[in-house]
Order: sequence, then C-alpha cells, then structure tokens
Amino acid sequence: MECSSGPDSGPLCLPRWTKAHPRPSLPIPFSSTLETRNHRLLNSVTDPVSVRPISPFSISLSNHRQESLVRHLLNSPRNCSCFVLLEVVLNPAELNILQKKLSLFQFSFLSKTFPQNPQFPQSAVLASFASLENLSLIPAEMRLLKLATCNLNQWAMDFNCNLKHIKESITRAKQAGAVIRLGPELEVTGYGCEDHFLELDTVTHSWECLKEILVGDWTDGILCSIGMPVLKGSERYNCQILCMNRKILMIRPKMWLANDGNYRELRWFTAWKQRDQLHDFVLPPDVAEAISQSSVPFGYGFIQFQDTAVAAEVCEELFTPVRPHDELALNGVEVFMNASGSHHQLRKLDIRLEAFMGATTRGGVYMYSNHQGCDGGRLYYDGCSSIVVNGEVLAQGSQFSLKDVELVVAQVDLDAVASLRGSTSSFQEQASCKTSVPSVAAPYSLCQPFNLKMTLSSPMKINYHCPEEEIAFGPGCWLWDYLRRSGASGYLLPLSGGADSSSVAAIVGCMCQLVVKEIANGDEQVKADAIRIGHYTDGQFPTDSKEFAKRIFYTVYMGTENSSDATRTRAKVLADEIGSWHLNVSIDGVVSAFLSLFQTLTGKRPCYKVDGGSNIENLGLQNIQARIRMVLAFMLASLLPWVHNKPGFYLVLGSSNVDEGLRGYLTKYDCSSADINPIGSISKMDLRSFLKWAATHLGYSSLSEIEAAPPTAELEPIRSNYSQNLCFRWGSTLTPSEVAEKVKHFFKYYSINRHKMTVLTPSYHAESYSPEDNRFDLRQFLYNVRWAYQFQKIDELVKEVKGDKVAFPEGSQEGKSGGMGVVAAGAGDPKAGL
Repeated sequence: MECSSGPDSGPLCLPRWTKAHPRPSLPIPFSSTLETRNHRLLNSVTDPVSVRPISPFSISLSNHRQESLVRHLLNSPRNCSCFVLLEVVLNPAELNILQKKLSLFQFSFLSKTFPQNPQFPQSAVLASFASLENLSLIPAEMRLLKLATCNLNQWAMDFNCNLKHIKESITRAKQAGAVIRLGPELEVTGYGCEDHFLELDTVTHSWECLKEILVGDWTDGILCSIGMPVLKGSERYNCQILCMNRKILMIRPKMWLANDGNYRELRWFTAWKQRDQLHDFVLPPDVAEAISQSSVPFGYGFIQFQDTAVAAEVCEELFTPVRPHDELALNGVEVFMNASGSHHQLRKLDIRLEAFMGATTRGGVYMYSNHQGCDGGRLYYDGCSSIVVNGEVLAQGSQFSLKDVELVVAQVDLDAVASLRGSTSSFQEQASCKTSVPSVAAPYSLCQPFNLKMTLSSPMKINYHCPEEEIAFGPGCWLWDYLRRSGASGYLLPLSGGADSSSVAAIVGCMCQLVVKEIANGDEQVKADAIRIGHYTDGQFPTDSKEFAKRIFYTVYMGTENSSDATRTRAKVLADEIGSWHLNVSIDGVVSAFLSLFQTLTGKRPCYKVDGGSNIENLGLQNIQARIRMVLAFMLASLLPWVHNKPGFYLVLGSSNVDEGLRGYLTKYDCSSADINPIGSISKMDLRSFLKWAATHLGYSSLSEIEAAPPTAELEPIRSNYSQNLCFRWGSTLTPSEVAEKVKHFFKYYSINRHKMTVLTPSYHAESYSPEDNRFDLRQFLYNVRWAYQFQKIDELVKEVKGDKVAFPEGSQEGKSGGMGVVAAGAGDPKAGL
C-alpha cells in the first residue's frame, strides 16, 4: 500500500491499493441505497479498483465501451446519476444541496456521519469504497458545455439583412460563453426563397456570405452550424455548414425533405440518399483560397471532438418514421442540432416540443433553432428555439416576438447524458451491435471542467399560448413584419362592425400594443421602424398604442341604406378603443350612379327580391355594393396619406375567414380582395373565441357585443315579411339523409365558387388546411357541379343504412359518447375525435 498526496489532495491522505496490499473489507458506517438499474450497472463493470487522492473526487463507472461516466456534486443537474465523496468541509446548506441533487444514487445521511461542521472521516471514505465492487476513483472533471441556439427574423433574398442577423447571433453567443451556436434552416438565404433557389446566383451569394463569416473572427473558438443551399455537381442540396476556427469541418445535406402542405422542397432540392460514407466536396475557388482549405467532407455523419460527438438533424428529419438521431445516439453522438424552418400553426407547438423531448428521453442534448417572423410570404415562422436534455426543456425562446435576433442559452453537463444512457440496458445492448455512421475527427475540445462559479441550467416549465393568444400574437407580429418591410405607412381596413373585420381590427390593435411594449423594453430596431413608419420627428417615438394606431391605422365604415345603426355604432366604438383614424362613409350615391348607368345602357333597373325582383337581380344588387367597397378601400388607401400630408401609401386589409373561402361565401373582388388578410386561414369558431378573449385581454370591451350579435352582410333590405337564413345548424337530430344533403350542398357550392379561390388575397397561414388556390389548395377551378357519380354513391349509402331515421337519438348512450374517430389526414382540426 502506498500513500499519495498532491497539491490538490487536501489534508486527507488516501491509500493506493495494490495486489500486494489488497483493499480491506470494512463495515459501512452510513446508509446508502442504490436503485435496481444502478446495481445492474455496477455489476457490469470489470475495471479494478484504483484509489487516488484528489479533491473534489467522484466515482466513475466504466463499461465495455470504455465510456467514463464521471460524477459530480454541488452543481450536478437534478437527474444526474451520482455517487460522490468530497474531502472538503461540508456545511449544512451544502449537505442539503447534496441530498436534493443525488437522484439515481440516493444517500441517506446519518447525523453521526455528518455532524454540523465535519471533515469527511477517512474511515467513511474507505468503507464506502469497500462496499462497492469494481469502482475506480477519478478526478471530477465534469464535461460542462455551454450551448446557444437562436430565433432569427430573416427576409428571403435579403442577404445583407440575413448576414447581419447571423453575425449578431454568433457575437452574442460568444459573449455568453457558448461553444456551439445553431442557426435556422437556410438562414443565409431565408427559407422562403422558393423558386429563387433554382437560380445559380442564390447559391453563389450564399457562398459569398459564408466566406465573409469565415475570414473574420466569427467562428474562432465556437462551432457554428449555418444553413444554406449548396450545389454539388448538378444536384442542389439543403445543407448545414458546420464551421469552427475559420474552417469548414463538414457539410451535412438534408436527407428527408418536407414536401406536403405549404412545403415544396423537392421542387428545389434533392434529398441526400448515401448514408454509408462521406464524400469530398471541392470548395468554390474563392472560398478555398480565402480560408486555405480546398475540400470538406460532405454527407451524412457526425463530428467527433476530443470530448464529445456532435451531429446535425435538419427540420423534417425529426418527424420521419426512421429518425437519424436514434442511429447517431447509438454511435455515441451526445449533442444533436436541428436547424428548422417551421411555420406557425394553431395548436401545433406541443407536437414539436414533444418530439424534442422524445428524442432525448434515453439520453441526449437536443438543440433546436427556427426562423421567427414573416420572411416575405404567407407563413409566420414561430421561433421557440429550445435546448432539451434527457427529455427535459432547459431553455425555450419566444414563439411570437418582434425581435430580429433572440438568443437561447443553456449550460449542460454531458455526463448526465452518458449516465442516463449507461443506466439503460436496452440502449447498451443496441449500441453494441449498431450500424456504424461515418464521422469526421475534429482536434478540438468543447467542454469545460467543473467550476464552482458555473451553474447548470435547470428544467423549466414549457410556455404554451392558448389558441386565442396565438391568433392575437401570430398575425400581429406577421402584420408588423409585412408593414415595416413593404415600405407602406400603415394599414386601412373596411370595418363593418361584424365579427370578421372586428377581429382584424383587434389584431392590428394588438400589433400596436406589441410595438409600444417592445420599445419600452429597449428594442432599438423596433423603435427605429416605428419612428419611420409613424413619421415621428424631434426625437419622439411611440409610447401609447392608441396614439400609434392613430398614425398608422385607418378604419372605414362604408354604409348603405341597408346598413343598421347597430353595426355603424359598433364599428365606431371599436375604432375609438383601438385608436384608429375612423371614417364613416355612405356609398348610396355611388350605388345609385351605377344603377342609373345600367338603366341608361339597358333600359332596365334591377330590384331587390323583397321588392319583387328575381334572384338574379337580388344577387347583382348585393355584388354592386360589395365591389364598390373594395374599389373605395383601395382609393382611400392610396390617397388618404396625401390628404393628411403623409408620405407613402396604406395597405388594404382583407377580412374573410377560412370557412367563407372553403364555401365560397363571398363576392369575388369585394372586400375579401385586399393586399393581405391576417385571418384568411382561421375558422369562424376560433375567431369568435378570440373576440371573447380580446375583449378582456386586449382591453377592447366592445368586442363582446360584436361577438354576441347575429351575423349579417347588410347588403339587402330586411322587411317584416322577409327573414334571412343566417346559418345551418348541425345537431344530433339529423338523419343520415339530411347529413347527405348537407354534404352534397357543400360540394355543390364549393365547385360553383371554386373560381373565387384563384384570386383570394394572400393570407396568414394558421391551419393545416387552406382554400388558397395559389399555394395550398391545388385543385381545378372548373367542375361538373352535379358530381353525378359521387352523389349517387352517397345516396346508395344512405339507402343502405335506412337514412330516414336518426342513428343516435339525442340523449342515448351512443349519442353521448360518439365522436369522429381517428382524424383523417388533412382534416385540419387537431381536436377532432378527441
């Protein structure tokens, strides 16, 4: 037996057991309990015992893969598997921390072992070692890793804007002490370039931007994952470029492309299909010369650093049936970086976060980065960049924000990952017979050792917004991005006093509140944009949302002889609550002028149905009013700034909801035709819930009355001998034949009105479905509206089930428990059948 000591060993001299002097068997002076799976782990270790004097020191377990699972004490994460002996003085507070943090190896401390201010007794140290077989004592050099991911508000094809945000995010990550920085998918170009990806210049400019990053000091001491398109031979790939210390370590092409719903990646990119080896990619000559590197590994694989392994998993790959991270984890990858371009969809965030947590429940660190904002199209990318460790969220970015750059940072201990994996028998067994994945060796260390000044990130409560908040903040932030990037001076909304236009007005009011709040929080970019758009001078800037709305938001009530005082009043009250510049206009004179012109041309003057006119006359008179409102709205939007001595123009907002679009319940080229529409993919039911919420939470109390009012277009007179059929009502008393008639009625009018979808206003996309012909609902617009074959099959089915009787009468057990079953693909309602 030898006695060793050193500068860090402290006053305690520990023995070094040798074959000549074996370890003695001593009784255990304190109680310790080990969970069953830890017993299995201990019993699987075959390394001999070697005790060295160190401070602090921890017990490490080694398995057949020679992976050292280092334990630590005071700064260990909550789920760390830990058995630690510290040869320093422990006070009661430290003992309390110790008891709380050791979860997998649990200690039951006895007062006789830990008096108020003891030195850990040497006998206890030796006894504890004697009680555990096959343990080796090593220095507690924890593998601490600081990570940074980000939400970036990029703009498709604006390379200056995008490069600025990338640089800022890297700078802030380095200032925070991070050694890995992850950015969104295709962040250099912006995700929404679409057919611009087919242009060679887009790829060329991407390399130019990357070269500017590499020749500077941006990547010094930090691993950066940067998304951009890459041309390899004749194929174009969606890639993550992994860079560090002014070199490109690896190019990882996306293997599974998003190609449904709003996504058309197969139109622009090729999926990488070669998984067995990495290829040499020859860098463009100017890049190669600038960074003194001619080629780089290209393909599916991971980077093996000296102290950990890191790999990329790009957006859609996380949601495929066979996910890369499972195979990579078995190959020893501990940190996964997911660069994404994921848009906002109502009630979708929990699905995304559950995927991150599920990817790490068997051990792992998952980093997620996303775009945030409107990058030039219909989508709003909803951020929520996150860092997840072992199934728990340690850091989460905002879902809706006006910030251009938002950094999310967490400090993690990779030994917590190794510990969890090492204590899972099935993981160990599958890792022993894994399929090898190619790797690139990087001669760098990313981790830092234990430091009492460092604190580890703790699990946090996930922040979810309710659907009403999503409707307020998502479209509100989208409208702000569109406004500040379009060059417009504000918005104009035809405000009818009904539910739809009032919802749009409330969303604009919410946008104004967000702007003022962000300025108060010190966001200089939002402040500069608001000063420019609102035309503030002499150092003034927005401090009140109503005052700001007065500068950038016009609302117009365009009434006729058919309009009611109730809707006119509701529109005025809501405008005052929001603060918009409100106009009350009568368009009867314009309608009369059109009718007089028509009478001059044809010799006939149409009448409303209640006045003896035909259905054709009645519909024609309604359409004239609706289309006049559209023309007047665009005229006011272009000329009112001039009237008020303001530069620029206003954008016209539409207010048709998704139900009207699907049914075609709107007039072609009426006020549904606008510049943009923030509610075009939101259902009437969700909008009514939003109105109730906004009445309280946005401070627009008149919305409660608007939500409760019966809907009416007010395009025709209402007489005492005439009633309007406002809506169909589905109920439990419908027979199968009645259901069939409603289905046929819907498809009849869907096909009749399908042509209207070709000119729908570009709308904020908030659902898994959309009636928009231009980008989403890719169907014909000329139909045989009789649907002869399909309707015949419906009639046959009704006859087969004896459809003249209600299948589940109201009040029956079947009627109470019945649902929609499993939701069909594309059904759009995430709660259907639940």
